Amino acid sequence: MGILELINNDLILHSHIITYGGAADAIITGEIRIEIENMWNEPETIVHLKRTDHRLIFRITAQFNPALIPEEIFENTDPRNNYFRIEDFAAGNISFVDGLGCNTGYFKKDNLYKDSTTAAHEYGHTIGLDHPRVLDIRGQGVPGIMYPRGTIVDAAYQYNPAAIAGDNTNGGTMNPVHRKVRAEDIALLKLAKLTWKDNYAIVGDFSSVWHPDHSGLS
Repeated sequence: MGILELINNDLILHSHIITYGGAADAIITGEIRIEIENMWNEPETIVHLKRTDHRLIFRITAQFNPALIPEEIFENTDPRNNYFRIEDFAAGNISFVDGLGCNTGYFKKDNLYKDSTTAAHEYGHTIGLDHPRVLDIRGQGVPGIMYPRGTIVDAAYQYNPAAIAGDNTNGGTMNPVHRKVRAEDIALLKLAKLTWKDNYAIVGDFSSVWHPDHSGLS
């Protein structure tokens, strides 16, 4: 989730990442911020809005808040704020967010290794993007950021380039480190069609879910 601000020829999407949980800390929170901001700014996209072209800039800030309490999430009214619990264990063994266009989720720490693209992928969900329907993209080159684990890709983008395509047991599916944010991904946000007021528009909506630690479910 975030808030768009139109300033002269710049269109700025502000999102603030707030982490909590037993595996969260200032370092990993900073790494999440950098990954999201760098990857989503990489396409250097131009958005046509109000009869003018505007440079789209993702401006991501972040904060580790070990003392966060549920009421802060439930009562939050700032559309910039996104809350993610980070733990060593996650039910289902995956990171997730609470729907498309949301502001809360749960990250499994070992999904967040350097260049994993997990944080950037989940951020895409929070601003409204779903997984593509077709998950065999052989012949299409670099996979976009919203393709999920298990996608069938060209051999160069597999965990094991020598594996048979689609062979999960031997690394024949997409290694997420190869995902990139593309101009096509940003076009799917349809930013020009949002409801604008005084040069501001909200991207996404409040899910406002406080997540407990899943370790008691193991």
